[in-house]
Amino acid sequence: MNAIEKILLFGAAPTVLLLSLLEAVVLSRRGGYDWHGYGVSLFDYAGRIAVTLLVPFTIAAPLVRWVEQHRLAALPVDSVGTALLLFILLEFFYYWLHRAGHRVRWFWCNHAVHHTPNQLNLGASLRIGMFGKLTGNVVFLLPLVWIGFDLRLVLAALTLNLLYQFWLHATWIPKLGWLEYVLNTPSAHRVHHAANLEYLDANYGGVLIVFDRLFGTYVAERDDLPCRYGLVHPMTSRNPFTVELAQWFALARDLARVRSLRALLGHLVMPPGWSPDGAHETTEALRARGVHGAPATAAGPAALLSVPRTPPPQTDL
Repeated sequence: MNAIEKILLFGAAPTVLLLSLLEAVVLSRRGGYDWHGYGVSLFDYAGRIAVTLLVPFTIAAPLVRWVEQHRLAALPVDSVGTALLLFILLEFFYYWLHRAGHRVRWFWCNHAVHHTPNQLNLGASLRIGMFGKLTGNVVFLLPLVWIGFDLRLVLAALTLNLLYQFWLHATWIPKLGWLEYVLNTPSAHRVHHAANLEYLDANYGGVLIVFDRLFGTYVAERDDLPCRYGLVHPMTSRNPFTVELAQWFALARDLARVRSLRALLGHLVMPPGWSPDGAHETTEALRARGVHGAPATAAGPAALLSVPRTPPPQTDL
């Protein structure tokens, strides 16, 4: 265990838990805090750490080994320049990892867990989904390894990136002026978690928001449109296993009914809500119907399959 990993495990981990609990106590005194939701988040948090430590493989393991064996160079992060290069490149590839987590159903099955809380708070940031390591999220970071960065260092940098995002889940922090143009802020992240039709599939950045602006996925928080948090069909179950596995069971049911290769691949790689018969419930389909009078408050990013109808934040790659 290197120095960064020790700091994350023995310093950041208890700090994040303490701050989330402190916020929970303060907000509960104001009324309406979801303690059951906080418990589900703690379950996910502990389970994710266990999976990361105890499960020694990922579906992408063969590709990881191949990339490590064919690295173009060795790039030690021993200067400000190489550290800055790693930061910017990690932001770029994290943007696409996070975007795929919403737009590719296979990855959404795990990432959807993070969007199940119907309240946004620091406790919700602990709920990331246990099985990111197994689904192969690491493939989005392999270009960094291929050009020369050590994989463990890349994963440590990603954990720091996720640690930055902890405070973004505080709804009591207002807009931050000119910083909104550069950084991922609590305001931008409220939009990311919002269930409103106008806010779906937006603001995927980690520390920065510049790639969202560059690739057209930035949406600003509106004063006239309060955010509603959760999935398209809100997750109401308090059973942590239901929260964790609902999307996987729904995918398994759809795959059991497929009758063609097109349907099989579509259910795996198309956006959540895609259907082989054209009866789509994707973000685009919802918006198209919204133009013709569908409720403008239809909820949640590609979350249409929910039930019913790090160390912190732990790197789960």
